Amino acid sequence: MILSMTGYGFAQQAEDGVSYALEIRTVNNRYLKLSLKLPDVLQFAETAIEKLVRSRIARGTVEYTLRVRSGEEPLLCAIHPQRLQQYLDQLAKVQVPGGVQATVDLAVLSSLPGVCEEVTLDDDGRSRRQVILERLTHSALEAVTAMRREEGAALRRDLESLCQSIRARIQQVADRAPSVVEEYHDRLRARVATLMKAGGFELDAEGLMREVAIYAERCDISEELSRLTSHLDQFSETCERNEQVGRTLDFLTQELLREANTIASKSNDAAIARCVVEIKGLIDRLREQVQNVE
Repeated sequence: MILSMTGYGFAQQAEDGVSYALEIRTVNNRYLKLSLKLPDVLQFAETAIEKLVRSRIARGTVEYTLRVRSGEEPLLCAIHPQRLQQYLDQLAKVQVPGGVQATVDLAVLSSLPGVCEEVTLDDDGRSRRQVILERLTHSALEAVTAMRREEGAALRRDLESLCQSIRARIQQVADRAPSVVEEYHDRLRARVATLMKAGGFELDAEGLMREVAIYAERCDISEELSRLTSHLDQFSETCERNEQVGRTLDFLTQELLREANTIASKSNDAAIARCVVEIKGLIDRLREQVQNVE
């Protein structure tokens, strides 16, 4: 089963006067890259959360953002009104030049030393918060996985369609390949006949057949066509696995392109060349889609 690397999950909960809102976004990446954004007071849970995320997501960039709003319980910080008032009293004594209007920004004042102090949680508080965060993380990851599974189903349909198109072009090349040698034989025989007539000499049939055989060996693409088909079969089989298959599919597209390039270099035929160009274009589209697979 294919999973996309693009997903989104949201979970929220309110408990003990505190509201928690968690967003998890995932996008493409060759490897797994985690970005966890937690309030400072909840940083202690980062290792456990990272372990949870890694257990469910193998590839992609993961943005984990937790927002917390405190109601009755001062979760994030404790404000000291008396110290804030002391700063205000000192500011009131400052003489402002005439014509200048001064305003007080409480957000700036709250950052001054002693106004806000981070709350330190005890062991019981940490345990309760960790249970909440793990519950939220599980819920958000379920939503992310559901979306990645849905996107993966659409990706699978696109990949199958592209593979079928490649198979059709391969069959066209296979049908055309035997005619290439026959046409070369006919052209060579006609050319030799013209030269013999003009020069008054003869070329034995054995020499002509030897030249045709050398050409046939040089432009034989049956092995490459067989490997292309085999790689496509393996591609389809890999899509059926219940595991992360993105890297394997990426490798297979590289092998498909390698075989297509070999056919292009060996075959001296315009019709086959056109088919190979189409095959390479389809493989390129296949590889683009594979970059979205976990």
